[in-house]
Amino acid sequence: MSKVIKRMAIDGNYAAAYSSYAFTEVAGIYPITPSSPMAEYTDEWASQGKKNLFGMPVKIVEMQSEAGAAGTVHGSLQAGALTTTYTASQGLLLKIPNMYKIAGQCLPGVIHVSARTIAAQSLAIFGDHQDVMACRQTGFALLCSNSVQEVMDLAGVAHLSAIKSGIPFLHFFDGFRTSHEVNTVEPIDYKVFDKLLDKKAVAEFRANALNPAHPKSRGTAQNDDVYFQTRELQAQQYGKVYPIVEKYMDSISKATGRTYKPYQYYGHPNATRVIVAMGSVNQCAEEVVDYLVSKGQRVGLLEVHLYRPFVHKKFLEALPKTVKKIAVLDRTIEQGALYEPLCLDVQAAYNGKKYAPKIVGGRYGLSSKDTTPDHINAVFAMLKKQTLKDHFTLGIEDDVKYTSIPVTESIDVADPTTTELLFFGLGSDGTVGACKNIAKIVGDYTDFYSQSYAAYDSKKSGGSTRLHLRFSKKPIRSTYLVNKPHFVSCSLDAYLDKFDMIDGLRDGGVFLLNTVVDKDHIADRLPNKYKRLLAQKNAKFYIIAANAAARECGFRPGLGVNTIMQSAFFKLNEQIMDYEEAKQHMKEFATKTYIKKGQDVVDQNHAAIDMGGTRLVEVAVDPAWANLEDDAKAVDMSRPAFVRDIADVINSIKGDSLPVSVFKKYGLDGSMPQGTAAYEKRGVATDVPLWTPSNCIQCNQCAFVCPHACIRPFLCTEEEVANAPAEAQFLDATGFKGYKYSLAISTLDCTGCGVCLTVCPGKPKKNEDGTVTKAPALTSHTMAASRANNEHGVYEYFANNVTYKSDVAGTNNAKNVQFAQPLFEFSGACGGCGETPYVKAVAQLFGDRMMVANATGCTSIYSGSYPSTPYTTNAEGRGPAWANSLFEDNAEFGFGMKMAVETLRDRLQTVMANNKDKMPAEVYELCENWMLNRTSSTATKELAPQIISAMEAIDAPYAKEILSLKDYLIKTSQWIIGGDGWAYDIGYGGLDHVIANREDVNILVVDTEVYSN
Repeated sequence: MSKVIKRMAIDGNYAAAYSSYAFTEVAGIYPITPSSPMAEYTDEWASQGKKNLFGMPVKIVEMQSEAGAAGTVHGSLQAGALTTTYTASQGLLLKIPNMYKIAGQCLPGVIHVSARTIAAQSLAIFGDHQDVMACRQTGFALLCSNSVQEVMDLAGVAHLSAIKSGIPFLHFFDGFRTSHEVNTVEPIDYKVFDKLLDKKAVAEFRANALNPAHPKSRGTAQNDDVYFQTRELQAQQYGKVYPIVEKYMDSISKATGRTYKPYQYYGHPNATRVIVAMGSVNQCAEEVVDYLVSKGQRVGLLEVHLYRPFVHKKFLEALPKTVKKIAVLDRTIEQGALYEPLCLDVQAAYNGKKYAPKIVGGRYGLSSKDTTPDHINAVFAMLKKQTLKDHFTLGIEDDVKYTSIPVTESIDVADPTTTELLFFGLGSDGTVGACKNIAKIVGDYTDFYSQSYAAYDSKKSGGSTRLHLRFSKKPIRSTYLVNKPHFVSCSLDAYLDKFDMIDGLRDGGVFLLNTVVDKDHIADRLPNKYKRLLAQKNAKFYIIAANAAARECGFRPGLGVNTIMQSAFFKLNEQIMDYEEAKQHMKEFATKTYIKKGQDVVDQNHAAIDMGGTRLVEVAVDPAWANLEDDAKAVDMSRPAFVRDIADVINSIKGDSLPVSVFKKYGLDGSMPQGTAAYEKRGVATDVPLWTPSNCIQCNQCAFVCPHACIRPFLCTEEEVANAPAEAQFLDATGFKGYKYSLAISTLDCTGCGVCLTVCPGKPKKNEDGTVTKAPALTSHTMAASRANNEHGVYEYFANNVTYKSDVAGTNNAKNVQFAQPLFEFSGACGGCGETPYVKAVAQLFGDRMMVANATGCTSIYSGSYPSTPYTTNAEGRGPAWANSLFEDNAEFGFGMKMAVETLRDRLQTVMANNKDKMPAEVYELCENWMLNRTSSTATKELAPQIISAMEAIDAPYAKEILSLKDYLIKTSQWIIGGDGWAYDIGYGGLDHVIANREDVNILVVDTEVYSN
């Protein structure tokens, strides 16, 4: 048995998930090829209870769309949970609006992207950088990994840097080429990440999160006078990103022995010709650089890891001073642009430099178009010329604009210990899984490094699948398809007529064909070209009747062939691994994979594994075949020209005179303090309400419907009455013995809409003629009369000196709720607005523990137009924490807040439960009471200060951890407010519209004027 070594044969998605899991508390996910496996691995590990660096499983939130996932991520980050998502292609583009918000609000989220083609003239699921390049202006830092090992190492750097800098990161790597390439890598121990994690930065992030304990408004609407300044202020933050990334790369380098730098040079120290690139092509380019340097050529490669922010000074420092010519490779296309993005940045870096080298740009690898060592060599050859080719392309033949660089030389840069293999399979026939198993077995149980990469067509099943495998004694950098295989396997003999499968077969190579034709007749089945190549290459030729063998094992038609071919591979390649050992590991994999389907299925696969080595038949290659001419092929001109000739491939400020420094003290995330609307006192109404106490029945309907919370009823003590202004009027309070009732009107905040006049029922009055009329308690008079009566002065007395008596009145009906403080007041809504009374009522009921996710629309404008917010705080400093995301992702945004809060409250409960034996009995009794009543706002309000006080008196890690999460002790109330005014609370199990008799769920549907608690 070979010794099991500390390496893993994994793909880039697994590597990204592995490292990101350590730092993730909430993951907002939605499956999209080719990023889905990252989310799937994270989900699987969370379900198994795998713990992150905070001792908890990741909270998985799967949404209905990529936009929904982005909204959830935004909301979760707002609420203080470290949040991650995974995406690609149009899915990433759907996240762009949220990305602007996340970056603008300095939230340390991370998006891992398996970079993929954007659907434009056609859909293409394959890889390039078009999606990532569409995000470079969002404010996210962009960090690129070039290989599976780099994904493992740099995914952690992205999280560490985001947390430290407060700038969100987009960590990307090439879709499919890296995301789905299985390669042998060394994993990073989570202890390394834990040691590097800046826990102070995590605490600061949580302290700045939206929370009713210290509420603020974020995501406001600014006007043209201040938006510019605040945007410029924020831009200054990006200067600290580079040193943070550099620091963490140095730390990872020391821990792993693998060198990383934001801009990493590779090649001759005095190179005159240099290529600049990002992504997996750098691995291929390294091979070419090694090859050319060994031939005496002064060439080099500058690998860009940190793309945003692009730090030109550091970029230039990384390059040799001897460089004369630079070719920049971009894996994207921007129609109408002078150059592609990376090339523009490189040119800008040299702008004004006296001895700037000649810089040309080119495009390569769109939609996973393969880029080989021959292509890279051709670029270096072009750089040798006096006249350089600009705006060039690689890997295609452009005979329209003639942008392509011709390949005139073929070079072999493979390490001599490398074995290259090529498998042709049928879509959904299991070839991909079989080859991944091969790569894992060899990578895990030998001293070989392994690499496996699948190339598909766009069909879900029934299409061709090509698996490219490599095994080597050295790390494999060949990030391109296998073009010169030592071994070729074909699982369908019909491919003989469709593909030139053995064109690149090396001399002495092996061709394995699954066929229904026997040994005696296979020569008749082989096209002449195959015969000739087999002979010319001195190849060995084997056939196997895998379909028949699979049927013997009890498989249904089409199944089992992959297992047999896998076994046959190991039999024919014993130089890589002993066949008997390989069979044992194959059976272990089969058992693990199929045991849930029953032992019979496991036995079938074991039998198939045994057959793979016994059903091989060698066919002698006739040397005379070397002289055969190709079979004549007739072109069917009846087929359309398009079919014959074409293959389609492939998608918002204020105060013009205000300097930037004015805004600095309030932070960089666009937040503003609560309650600012109360200071505006616009006095816009010409006529305002006048209260006549003798006609008032104390119903409080006027207060309920007032759109701006300008009318407020008060219950007053004898002392509060005695200290009131002379103009103040009182009644004996109905239903509240010992209190006086008064109605205060903030006339300077009134818009004069008259809704209160309409709703006032007045007091029935019997006339002299016997009829009964109602005398209104509210009538209209002019603002001048109001000022003469000192109405606003009266209001100011009540607002500042009379306490709100919600504890006396209760909140069991609409009238009594109005005695509670409105934590939503004086909004900028239109006069007579029918939405804001309901928002105000919600804030009266739940505002001291309320979190609001507000969609863009009327509600967001009157709730958060910079510098005014109607959301305010109570005497304890608590109040609604409000944020706006987007027009369309509101439910998801609010749901993300909910998930973050519950995730962190779960952590609180875990810490409490796990430290029972360490706590004084009376302290644990408080914690136990909290755990039993965590969904009760009343209980948690009472318990929170007691628990905080108790923990502050204890010097122990668990106490510090509980105190770090103290803002989550009180049960919060998460509210979603739509752009057009509807709102509802997020209950357990999703977005619950109607759930009766549950304290934790609150319903408000403004459009239909339905309210319930």
